Amino acid sequence: MSSKSLQARYEAAFMPNYGVPPTVLVSGEGCVVRDADGESYLDLIGGIAVTSLGHGHRGLTAAIAEQAGSIAHTSNLFVNEPEIELAEELLSLLGGDARVFLSNSGTEANECALKMAIKFGKQHGRTYFVAAENGFHGRSMGALSLTGKAAIREPFGPFAADVRFVPFGDAEALRAAVGPECAAVFLEPTQGEGGVVPAPEGYFKAVREICTDAGALLVLDEIQSAIGRSGAWFAHQLEDIRPDILTLAKGLGGGLPIGACVGFGSAATIFAKGDHGSTFGGNPVSAAAALCVLKTIASDGLLGHARTLGEQWAAELAAVGHPLLLGVRGRGLWIGLVLDGAHAGAVQEAAKAAGFLVNAVQPDVVRLAPPLIITAEQARSFTAALPGILDSASPQE
Repeated sequence: MSSKSLQARYEAAFMPNYGVPPTVLVSGEGCVVRDADGESYLDLIGGIAVTSLGHGHRGLTAAIAEQAGSIAHTSNLFVNEPEIELAEELLSLLGGDARVFLSNSGTEANECALKMAIKFGKQHGRTYFVAAENGFHGRSMGALSLTGKAAIREPFGPFAADVRFVPFGDAEALRAAVGPECAAVFLEPTQGEGGVVPAPEGYFKAVREICTDAGALLVLDEIQSAIGRSGAWFAHQLEDIRPDILTLAKGLGGGLPIGACVGFGSAATIFAKGDHGSTFGGNPVSAAAALCVLKTIASDGLLGHARTLGEQWAAELAAVGHPLLLGVRGRGLWIGLVLDGAHAGAVQEAAKAAGFLVNAVQPDVVRLAPPLIITAEQARSFTAALPGILDSASPQE
């Protein structure tokens, strides 16, 4: 069926919270996807930093099919081997004394982290939390209470949690906010939905020190930044710090829904039996997919590829001389194109017309988060097309 007919059916069947997406995707191979009208695009969104190995990856599809043909679901009433193997693999990559909880999404991982922080706070007489302005942690009520974007947060308040927001990257503002009654600080190593905004150098070492001195938990939301996206397994490893709680999702499953919350040290045993749970968390098919993603990233050298190509691509994009492009920021294969004004929507449309899918993550920022397997040639094809895309998106005099 055509895109137009499928979009009409979509609009009639679904709630209007997404509107009607402008593109109907039906298939993909590697970094290329095709729509219902037969048009092909270079996918530079990657399902919002999810499709780590691209589309139709043979190893990933085989792992999914094999596990689905064996046992597809067990619930948390029973143990399945893939979930154990996945937890063990994550712990081996993280190092140190830690424990894992598996969920179905990043929002659920953050809900788990918040419950851990609440229990910790009750145990130690701590009553409030600190998070960053413009941060994003999810849309369920607990995660939303930590999200510092007023436009999506305020319509659904008030919230049960007392959360105080400080400017991202301002260590002194954080120090002033984190007192003896603060239970936990929730931060992203790089603000993804905020526009791919990295923290200033040295910020997270200061954050770790502030939390340690105050006795508050440091919770790092690596829903977007982990599993190679930033050029390391976990972005906090690039900062040479360790959180008390870590949340993961997106790229972990390579396209299947999965999330994880990891507690370190004493935080690993905050929960007691019955404190938390998930019917689908630890699903063996999703766990098998995640294991395949981790093993393939390691065997194919995709961490180094993300670092090297990401640096090269960012430099080449920054060298594009165009009045609409103010700068380029990010880390690894996670890049924000900063524009001179609220033109991101127009750039997204012009890029699609030129055969590229990008994401207008903020009015003045376009996000690139392609599969980690993207080639240098594919990256350069976008760079070469960018001046024309920006010309098409430029306001007409």
